[in-house]
Amino acid sequence: MSPELPSGLPATVQIREVGPRDGFQNEPETIPTAKKIELIDQLMRTGVKRLEATSFVRADVIPQLSDAVEVLHGIDVPDDVSISVLVPNERGLDNALPHRDRFDEIGVFCSASETHNRKNVNRSIEESLAGIDALVPRALAEGIKVEAVIATSFGCPYEGHVDPEKVFGIVRRLIDAGATEIGFGDTTGMANPVQVGRFFTDAIARFSGEVLLTAHFHNTRGQGLANAVAALQAGCTSFESSFGELGGCPVPAGATGNIATEDLVSMLHEMGVQTGVDLPSVLAAARAVAEVLGRPLGSHTLVAGPVEWR
Repeated sequence: MSPELPSGLPATVQIREVGPRDGFQNEPETIPTAKKIELIDQLMRTGVKRLEATSFVRADVIPQLSDAVEVLHGIDVPDDVSISVLVPNERGLDNALPHRDRFDEIGVFCSASETHNRKNVNRSIEESLAGIDALVPRALAEGIKVEAVIATSFGCPYEGHVDPEKVFGIVRRLIDAGATEIGFGDTTGMANPVQVGRFFTDAIARFSGEVLLTAHFHNTRGQGLANAVAALQAGCTSFESSFGELGGCPVPAGATGNIATEDLVSMLHEMGVQTGVDLPSVLAAARAVAEVLGRPLGSHTLVAGPVEWR
């Protein structure tokens, strides 16, 4: 457990930057591979120690990430940065393993909502979990850490309320499969801070001794940072975010981006919680990706700049 501040907040948290995968996959215009490599190299020198670089998903499903191999072999990874890739199934793992020397972790996923899971991957939850059961031991045998992300953990755009007990049942299944980290995704930004506080209080009480618990919030309804604070106050010390507030679930309409890394870092530092991330460097990376995409981004700190006390 991290040392605590007088406020009761942890002194430090870790952040995984997911923009190069979760963010880029939702961009309609193809981002040149060379530009992806430049941006990832820039991000890896901001102080971020964990970064999700790409995904081994079918090219016809996510054309934007069809250059996964080229990206992995093109980036210049510092020794202290851990690279993860998303693998949707065993075929994805088969395609990733020949490049095992270029990444340290994989992400696998399923939804807590049957409807979302079927719309997202055309499988039932049980079918997805069975696939994860088969995939995780193979990854662990290769020395690869596994984050299992549960999408729609806080609500589903098709089914509405998602019972936390259903989510926790999936967590138990994923831990039993061998997952080393569980990510809870607020996939379409339906969570609120009271709900998040209760959820993480219960999740940490049940599972924190067994597996790393990570919060993954989207800012679809403007509550992403408030939800991050609620998770933090409940004891969560691991977060995922995306520079420039890139991202969003590609399935339902209107599902906008993840919380912005620079907004999260700015807020945490102002609260006295350290991340190891250099805010000006993240802002520079967000400005660079905005230039590549040719449009304004949702990040607030990118517009207003960091707080400067005088």
